[in-house]
Amino acid sequence: MVKFLKPNKAVIVLQGRYAGRKAVIVKSFDDGTRDRPYGHCLVAGIKKYPSKVIRKDSAKKTAKKSRVKCFVKLVNYQHLMPTRYTLDVDLKDTVTVDALQTKDKKVATCKTIKQRMEERFKTGKNRWFFTKLRF
Repeated sequence: MVKFLKPNKAVIVLQGRYAGRKAVIVKSFDDGTRDRPYGHCLVAGIKKYPSKVIRKDSAKKTAKKSRVKCFVKLVNYQHLMPTRYTLDVDLKDTVTVDALQTKDKKVATCKTIKQRMEERFKTGKNRWFFTKLRF
């Protein structure tokens, strides 16, 4: 079978608290681990999407509308829907499985993800990733 759930692949979370949210795969575990004996992956996603920015907004309002909230989670392959998109944001050095062990590490990791995602949003690339899913 072809391995297509690779790092930097954009996916949509289908189950749980963040159902319907977009995320990017940081690391995948095809064979599972001792704790989770099934295929799963570490994902970093967007909890709260940025709002629409218009030209007449002030710089302060534009900065506020450009904010992003993020999450980090281990997700079963069955609960992900892969997309054709990739997101070239380097998260490997900051997001690790160890970051999920304690609340403090998780919060610190989310802050660094937030900064990188906001930088990526401001460049204007990967526009699809930073928009809400509409059904």
